[in-house]
Amino acid sequence: MKRTLTVIVAALFAAVALFAQTPEEIIARMDQEVDRFDAEGFSMVMEIKLPLLGTFSSTIHMLGDKCKSYIDAKGEVAITWWDADTKWEYEASKNEITITPTQEDSDAEKNVKSLSGVTEGYDVKLTKETADAWYFRCTKSKSNPKKDDPKKMDLVVSKTTYLPISNSISEKGVKVTLRDFVLGVSEEEVTFNPADYPNATIIDKR
Repeated sequence: MKRTLTVIVAALFAAVALFAQTPEEIIARMDQEVDRFDAEGFSMVMEIKLPLLGTFSSTIHMLGDKCKSYIDAKGEVAITWWDADTKWEYEASKNEITITPTQEDSDAEKNVKSLSGVTEGYDVKLTKETADAWYFRCTKSKSNPKKDDPKKMDLVVSKTTYLPISNSISEKGVKVTLRDFVLGVSEEEVTFNPADYPNATIIDKR
C-alpha cells in the first residue's frame, strides 16, 4: 500500500513538472491570443487614476483600425469613434458631434501596445499564482531602447483563456489600468452611424 501511494505521489509530481510553464512561455501564449485582437476585435475597460481628480474609466471596443470609446465622467457622457482617417466625438450634454481628421493613435491604442513583446523589453517575474490567474511584475530591461516604455507593469493573465485580465502602469502619480478584456467585436460596434443621432448638431472640422 505504501509503495502504491509512493508511486502515485511520484507520478503527480512528474505531471506537475511536465505541465509547469515559465513566465516566458505563459506570456508567449498570451501574445498568441492578443494577436487575434486585430482580426476578431476586442473590448476592454481603461481606468485612469489621477492625483486629486480621482479615477475615470472608459469602455473601449476595437476592431482593426476602428475604435469606439464610451466614458461617463460624473454624468458627462462622451462617445468617440475613429478609424484611420476620421474621428467623431459626441458630447451628450450639448448633443453635438464634432468630426475631425485622425491625427495620431488614441491613448487606448498606445496602452494596448504595451501588451506586445513584453518579454523582449522587460524582465518578467511571477509574483503570485492562484487557481485562475498568474500575476507578473514586468520591470523594464536595461537593454530596452524605447524611452517612452514605462519602467514597471503589473500584468495578470488568465489561466483559462490566456488573455490578459489586467495590465497596470504607474508613471508620475498617474495609474493606468487596462482590464476586463473580451475577445470578439462586431463592425457595427465600432462604426459611427449618424442615423443613431438624428437630432444632434454636426460640426465638421475636416
